[in-house]
Amino acid sequence: MKLTPGVAYLGRWATSTVLPAIGVFLLLTRILAFAGISFSAAWLCTILAVGFPLSFSLYILSQEESKRRRAAALGARLLPQTRGHWPGNADALWDLISRTEIDYIGTRFPGAAFVDQIKIHGPVFNMRMLWEDAIITTEPQHIKTILATDFANYVKGNRLKAAADDVLGDGVFNSDGETWRLHRTMTRPFFSIDRISHFDIFDRHAETVVGLMKQRFCVGLAIDFQDLASRFTLDAATEFLLGHCLNTLAAGIPYPYNVPNPKPLSTESNTAQDFAAAFTVAQQWVVRRSVIGQTWPLFELLEDRTRKPMEVVDAFLMPILKDAIEKHKVSQGFQETAEESEDGTLLDHLIRQTMDIKVLKDEILNILLAGRDTTASTLTSAVYLMALHPDVLRRLREEILEKVGLTRRPTYSDIRDMKYLRAVLNETLRLFPAVPFNVRESVKDTTWESPNPDEKPFFVPGASALTYSVLLMHRRTDLWGPDALEFDPDRFIDERLHKYLVPNPFIFLPFNAGPRICLGQQFAYSEMSFMLIRLLQNFSFISLSPESQDPSNRPPVSWKNGEGRQAVEQFHPKFHLTLYAKGGMWVKMEPVEV
Repeated sequence: MKLTPGVAYLGRWATSTVLPAIGVFLLLTRILAFAGISFSAAWLCTILAVGFPLSFSLYILSQEESKRRRAAALGARLLPQTRGHWPGNADALWDLISRTEIDYIGTRFPGAAFVDQIKIHGPVFNMRMLWEDAIITTEPQHIKTILATDFANYVKGNRLKAAADDVLGDGVFNSDGETWRLHRTMTRPFFSIDRISHFDIFDRHAETVVGLMKQRFCVGLAIDFQDLASRFTLDAATEFLLGHCLNTLAAGIPYPYNVPNPKPLSTESNTAQDFAAAFTVAQQWVVRRSVIGQTWPLFELLEDRTRKPMEVVDAFLMPILKDAIEKHKVSQGFQETAEESEDGTLLDHLIRQTMDIKVLKDEILNILLAGRDTTASTLTSAVYLMALHPDVLRRLREEILEKVGLTRRPTYSDIRDMKYLRAVLNETLRLFPAVPFNVRESVKDTTWESPNPDEKPFFVPGASALTYSVLLMHRRTDLWGPDALEFDPDRFIDERLHKYLVPNPFIFLPFNAGPRICLGQQFAYSEMSFMLIRLLQNFSFISLSPESQDPSNRPPVSWKNGEGRQAVEQFHPKFHLTLYAKGGMWVKMEPVEV
């Protein structure tokens, strides 16, 4: 029987801490007895009880002094550090944990805790939670260092590996070194222009989406576009990657909150729906573990929280992998195999390189995560922003009708030539990047430039947990101009492009950068572009429908008194590994009359 993460953690802790302490206690008792000194066990226990916190305090102080000496040796200064009210900044840690989706429905805006500290300390600081360095940055020069110029010194690291191993295994997003290189080398050739420019899969599923939307709009009801976008991207991704479509769109779509006695959804696609829901829950627990830090197993003493959802994921995925392996073994003796087929899937491509089922599973889940959630997130945000900005929707429709027309299927060349469409997507990704926060771990002591060139650089200790936020960086007015919080696609076309982005390209990183830049970037742009074109070929206007949503999922009333976008936002943004709308994105659209 496999131990729970908490029990295993306590076992390691006992082995390294408690057992040696008991050994010291017994040894000291024997020494005192041998010397003929009478010393009660009660006194010894008292000394040890006082000595442990004292020795721990001395250890923490020695750590701080060591960092000061190492920083001085590099001509650097320590990072500004948050000061909580509880020991080890435990109150700050609890605040972060309480805002995760599981077990608690938070009301704070994403990144609000970091914004509060940025106002005090600037764009980089150390939250130092539970006496562990937890460095946060929104500075593009630092992010460039992490992702590109000093790439070897920043790894995913053991912290993330331990938190995500049960879900992502050794896949490309959760590995380092040679393992990462192997997975990336295996996967890269599949995302060629020839493959990502074949739109048959997109077209079939987009047609289904549009049909479901029209049926619902015909009876005057709203739809949850986030739900539809998630199903569309999941069906497209599983067909593209596995050759086995989950067909989640066949289950129908949910009804609005304000519809009494809604018709139940079809149960024909339960396996597919269960898979999608379970994979989402598993991701949520990975994020919670990452927020807590190395002590996360203590919150899972009785149960491994990813075990049950991953059993559901495995029940769906493993038979597909085993069947594909068997088919490949059979086909190896024939002259014409899947190896020569342009229609081969990513799974076909991977099986030609390995038949290790764990390697296949890890890589497929990693790519599926990227191919489904990030694209669905951006499509949802784009529809939301067009609902708020009908002038943008009108202008985008004009470009679509001019380049493609009202009915023709767009080609890769059409999409490539549509400048305003790309600007709309980029501006959506700027304000609502699909992956708003990302993590790394430093390998060795180093320094980061100070945002103020007249000040010493910052000292970054080795083995530190690092979080960088592109969401917060993308919204900085000093990097993007005074209108940085406004949605304006023209900033990617007019003089602001050359004023802000061209001189400093690392201020815009929706797909990461450097050696780990997203392999599926162009695939994502193609899929999102295709879907938006099909939508606006069929619908001429989008409006939000807050009355269709459960009131508990709407933005808190208190947000109206907040700052920046919090004061104007009309949905509740939350995130696990990717950004999403709490309770969905309920909208109505006006169909085009043919």
